[in-house]
Amino acid sequence: MYLRLAKRMLLETDKRLLWKLAWNMGMKGLYSVQTHKRRLKRGDFFPPYLYISIINSCNLRCQGCWVDVASKQHKIEVDALNRMITTAKKMGNSFFGILGGEPFMHKELFDVLEAHPDAYFQVFTNGHFITDEVAKRLRKCGNVTALISIEGSEIISDQRRGKMGVYSATMEGLQNCLNNKVMTGVCTSLCQTNIDDLLTEKWVDRLIEMGVLYTWFHVFRPVGPDASPDLALTPEQQRRARQFVVDIRCKKPIIVIDAYYDADGNALCPAATGFTHHVNPWGDIEPCPIIQFAKESIHDDRPLDEVFNESEYLKDFRKTAAQHTRGCIVLERPDLIESLAERHGAEDSTARKTALAELRASQPHPSQYSPTMKPIAEKSWAYRIAKKIAYHDYGVYEKHFEASKWIDPMSAPPPPQDLVKLK
Repeated sequence: MYLRLAKRMLLETDKRLLWKLAWNMGMKGLYSVQTHKRRLKRGDFFPPYLYISIINSCNLRCQGCWVDVASKQHKIEVDALNRMITTAKKMGNSFFGILGGEPFMHKELFDVLEAHPDAYFQVFTNGHFITDEVAKRLRKCGNVTALISIEGSEIISDQRRGKMGVYSATMEGLQNCLNNKVMTGVCTSLCQTNIDDLLTEKWVDRLIEMGVLYTWFHVFRPVGPDASPDLALTPEQQRRARQFVVDIRCKKPIIVIDAYYDADGNALCPAATGFTHHVNPWGDIEPCPIIQFAKESIHDDRPLDEVFNESEYLKDFRKTAAQHTRGCIVLERPDLIESLAERHGAEDSTARKTALAELRASQPHPSQYSPTMKPIAEKSWAYRIAKKIAYHDYGVYEKHFEASKWIDPMSAPPPPQDLVKLK
């Protein structure tokens, strides 16, 4: 399997792009994690990986979206983006996740990508704006991978994304990337309407046949103004997804990403461990994209490294999350997020200014952690080694986690009856 994957990488992707991936994301990314570990030992903090939502606008209206896509367009300007990335690089970072809205609606996106050839960018996109010309420019940059979201079959995709013709437009953008030998991935937010169609070997085989080099199955999170809780997976379905990912890594020549488990199959939250935090389109610094309360901003007068290191709000979030669950605190204990925001005077960082009401009205949901289920460890030796070295809990749970504080989300009390879920 590993030889088949290596052959695919060599034959189906531009060799210069492979070198950029291996050096900027691989070697330098590993260095950034080791730097992060050294900082933690000194009692200092700066996340080795940043998610950056560069714009709130999007051409789609997806179920369960938490971004203010219908609000007046707001974006992080190029100068601010460059300052942030430059500071992060000085801290050892080299790998950045670019989100939206739809990132390709930011007309200066390529100005930023081209300004940092020594960094590597993963752009989360619906693919609709990736024309052949755009794909050629991505190949010329070399330091960027497109991660294109596909949410189901043609009918389900259109339903999930709130518009007709979504699937065909996404597939066209995907094909433009593949035709130009761009390093390309496909991600899916697994939910009730697509899990049976896409969490299958048949779908993975199709991706491989097309030339897709990596895929990411993440779990739908019912948050935001239209949370669509009926789409959320059951604990059994989440375990099924974990087992599928572990098994497929040993069978198919395609890279499979996951963000919520260590090498031994123990659940973790990348924001609770400090591996990553999020910057929204207004420059507000949030624990993660679905926690829309902020105390600090990239536009603060202090240098960004000081902002992260001195933030009592982010520090308290990491401690609170790690104390109560190895899973997603937003899903399991939304009440704790409310308390955290109140303790620190963190403000609603959305344009709609309804995040607190949404949080109070939300029902608790299960996440990737369950103390009653045995962890599913990695079978692939390559993934085990990679996670042991670079992707684990960095001792956070050993330091803070108290299993006695874990509350089964399915047995938690319902929200007050006078709170009505926003539509």
